Amino acid sequence: MLRREFLSVRSRLTADDLRETATALAKRALELPELAQASTVAAYVSVGSEPGTLALLDALRARGAHVLLPALLPDNDLDWGAYAGEGSLARIRPGGKMALFEPAGDRLGPDAVTAADVVLLPGLAVDARGMRLGRGGGSYDRVLARLERAGAHPALVVLLYDSEVVERVPEEAHDRPVDAVVTPSGVRRFRGDARAADR
Repeated sequence: MLRREFLSVRSRLTADDLRETATALAKRALELPELAQASTVAAYVSVGSEPGTLALLDALRARGAHVLLPALLPDNDLDWGAYAGEGSLARIRPGGKMALFEPAGDRLGPDAVTAADVVLLPGLAVDARGMRLGRGGGSYDRVLARLERAGAHPALVVLLYDSEVVERVPEEAHDRPVDAVVTPSGVRRFRGDARAADR
């Protein structure tokens, strides 16, 4: 299965690989005009061998952005809380699954994401059309559906390794393309975006 292949490649990354790519990823992401102009960013804390996000989260906070982080609900939907630095994170292990880091403070409700100017999405791959392959839990499918129902149109950006930008991934009827992918070596856009100041 495709997901297993991508996870297998990630599992071979060393601690040095993870540190170097996290620094490069943050640098590239911070060059995005959408992030430079965002007052609210919905993001996530990377775990395991995912492309690292903490350096990016801290840089966004330092710029004055309000950073929202997800908290997993029992039905796999996502609630949201504010990120107030690495010390504000709680480590949880839902249902014996992989450990996650969530905001320890007040919950803002699942609809809080609709106020975001940019939503940073986790994934395993993205294809030439901007279709994202997630882990298969459906949490972010719900987020994207919630944004659509609310008429919210934040920039959708997926954070990946260079090798995870591929020709094609499988898609389902409810899948939505992202606007851009950020990898340690650069940014690739998939849709014309009037919000981008560099056009």
